[in-house]
Amino acid sequence: MTTVLLATMGIFLLLSIPIGIALGGASWLALVIEGKIPALIVTQRLMSGINHFTMIAVIFFILAGEVMTEGGISKKLVALANRLVGKLPGGLAMVATLSAMFFGAISGSSAATTAAIGGIMMPTMDKAGYKRDFSSAVIAASGLLGLLIPPSGTMLLYAVIANTSVLEMFLAGIIPGVFMGLCLMVTSYIISKKRGYGSVPLKEEVSEDSKGKVIFHSFLALLSPVIILGGIYSGAFTATEAAGIAVLYGLIVGYFLLKQLTLKNIYRSFVKTGISSSVILFLIGAAAVFGWLLTIQQIPNKLIMFISGFTDSPAVVLLLVNISLLIAGALLDNVAAITLLTPVLVPLVVSFGIDPTFFGVIMIINLAIGQITPPIGMNLFVASNISGVKLEKIVVQVIPYLVVLIANLMLFTYVPWFVTFLPNLVMK
Repeated sequence: MTTVLLATMGIFLLLSIPIGIALGGASWLALVIEGKIPALIVTQRLMSGINHFTMIAVIFFILAGEVMTEGGISKKLVALANRLVGKLPGGLAMVATLSAMFFGAISGSSAATTAAIGGIMMPTMDKAGYKRDFSSAVIAASGLLGLLIPPSGTMLLYAVIANTSVLEMFLAGIIPGVFMGLCLMVTSYIISKKRGYGSVPLKEEVSEDSKGKVIFHSFLALLSPVIILGGIYSGAFTATEAAGIAVLYGLIVGYFLLKQLTLKNIYRSFVKTGISSSVILFLIGAAAVFGWLLTIQQIPNKLIMFISGFTDSPAVVLLLVNISLLIAGALLDNVAAITLLTPVLVPLVVSFGIDPTFFGVIMIINLAIGQITPPIGMNLFVASNISGVKLEKIVVQVIPYLVVLIANLMLFTYVPWFVTFLPNLVMK
C-alpha cells in the first residue's frame, strides 16, 4: 500500500492536481487497490480530521485578517512605518518591510501581507525611482513575515496538529520574526545605498493624517495582537475565543473608529473567508486521511529507525530536516506542507529530544522562506501580479534576501535561545 500511496501522490503532484484532491485521491486509490480496508474510511477519516473545536479559531483568524485589510488598517500601519524609517537611505524599501511586520501581526497571512503592502507601496516606490523588479522582491520577501509574527494562522494550525500550546507557539515566533524583519531592512538599506535609491517619504496619497492621528490609528491596529496574546496568557479566554474577539475588535475599529468598513466590504470579507476556509478545511481533512494511512504503514517509525541508523546527533537531524523542509516549502503551499509533514516529522524530532514548539517555529521559518523560493513561491506570484514584472526578474532580485533568510534559519536552528527565550520567560 505504501508504494501505491506515495507513487500515486507523486504522479498527481506532477500533473499539477490541487494538493487536497491529490492527497484524498491517492488515499482512496491506495485503499481500493489494497482491498483490505473499506474505502468508506476515507470519508470518516476526512471528517474526523477537521472535527476539532480549535479549527474554528483558524477560520476566525482568517476572517480577522480580511476584516482588518478591508478596514484600511494597512494604510495606517504604512504611515506609521514611514514616520519611523521613511527618511533613511532606501527608506521606502524599509517602510515596506516594517509595514509588513506590523501588518503581519494583524493578518497572520503571508500572501495577504504581500498584497496589502504591495498595493500601497508599489506606486510610491515607482515615483521615488526604485526599479520595479527590486520593489517587487522587497515586498515579496517582507510578506513572509506574516507567517511568523503572531497571531499566525499557520502557527495555530501547527499547534493543533502537533498538539502543542498555541500561546507557546505565538511567543516563540516573536523574536525570530522581528529579527528577520530587521535583517531584511538592513539588506534593503545596503542595496539601496549601493544603487543610489533615495529617501522620498510617503506623501498624501497614503495618508493625510496628522502625526497624532497616525500614531492613534496605528495604536488601535497594533492593540489587536496585544489583546489576543494577553488574553490567552492571562487565561481570560482560549485561543478560539481570542480569534472571535479579534474579529469583533476588527469590526469595531474598522466600522466605528476608522470608518473604513462598510456593509459591502464586511460582506466581501465573509465571502473571502468562506472560500479560503473551505479550501483549508478540505486540505486538512485530506491530509488527515493520508497521514492516517502513513501511520498504519508505520512510515514515521520507519523514518525514525532509518535516521537513527544514520546518525544519533540532533544537530545533524535538524540539518537534514531543514534541507527537506526548504525543498518542501519551494514546492508546497505552507498549509499543505504543515498538514502533510507535521504528523511525520514531529515524532522524528521528539525521538531525538527536540522540543516540538521549537521545531514548529523552525518548520514555519523554512516554509516561510519557501514563499519566495521558485518554482512555487506564492509571494513571488502575488508581487508579480501587483507589479506586472515577470517572475524571473523578481527571482534575480530576491536572491540576496533568500541568502539572508537562510542564514537566519541556521542561526535560529543552532542558537535556540532566539526561539525559546520568550516561552521560557512567560510560561514559567
